[in-house]
Amino acid sequence: MLLAVDAGNTNIVFALFNKDSAVPAHVWRIQTNAGRTGDEYAAWLAQSFALRGMDRLIVTDIIISSVVPDANFNLRRFCQSMFDLTPRFVGKDKLDHGVTIDLPRPEELGADRIVNTVAVLKDYKGPAIVIDCGTATTFDVIDARGHFIGGVIAPGPNLSITALHLAAAQLPKIAIAKPQSAIGNTTVTAMQSGVYWGYVGLIEGLVSKISTELAVRPLVLATGGLAPLFAEGTTVINKIDPDLTLRGIYYLYLRNL
Repeated sequence: MLLAVDAGNTNIVFALFNKDSAVPAHVWRIQTNAGRTGDEYAAWLAQSFALRGMDRLIVTDIIISSVVPDANFNLRRFCQSMFDLTPRFVGKDKLDHGVTIDLPRPEELGADRIVNTVAVLKDYKGPAIVIDCGTATTFDVIDARGHFIGGVIAPGPNLSITALHLAAAQLPKIAIAKPQSAIGNTTVTAMQSGVYWGYVGLIEGLVSKISTELAVRPLVLATGGLAPLFAEGTTVINKIDPDLTLRGIYYLYLRNL
């Protein structure tokens, strides 16, 4: 089985895939901590395996998509100690992803955006926009030829909330929620409105602008933990695909067998 690892800035997701299925058999999440040691990962995941009565020997391949460089050393050590396997890192090791990256500096493209594009080309084709609602809100643009041509990177909602709280003495730390109206009648609801409807406006405005530049209305996909919440507030998102990144890693695995 493949162990696919999606190391993001907020969480690290571990997923097991059978060779013949793009649906993960098991998924585990742990909060990202660049200082977590390989032994800590192993102790946590070994317990998760044991709870399901699984032997670690079922894992035959490991591919890691990481946007947290400081975590990579310990993730590699964890794979070697728990599974006696050397993982392959997207964008670092020799993995044929099949994506044409039309950028002046293609080496700058993050691993998560590469595997998202791999999944789009396999399951949807282009043109498409992938909105990844995580620590950063990213828009990946795939044209009608299936080429990655660029995108947008904006601060994520939680970063905005943290910035407001830290920079303004009287503003509390709030949870992201969909307010009933745009006009907030308390400090908390006013902040929630600014974050929620502000990001809905960001999504709608950028989708409109990108569509104009493409001269076509692309398929708009949303992924990431906050995608379902923000999709409630707009009609421009065609589909929520929570496993897009993990499936991209799986398709990359099949391509490099």
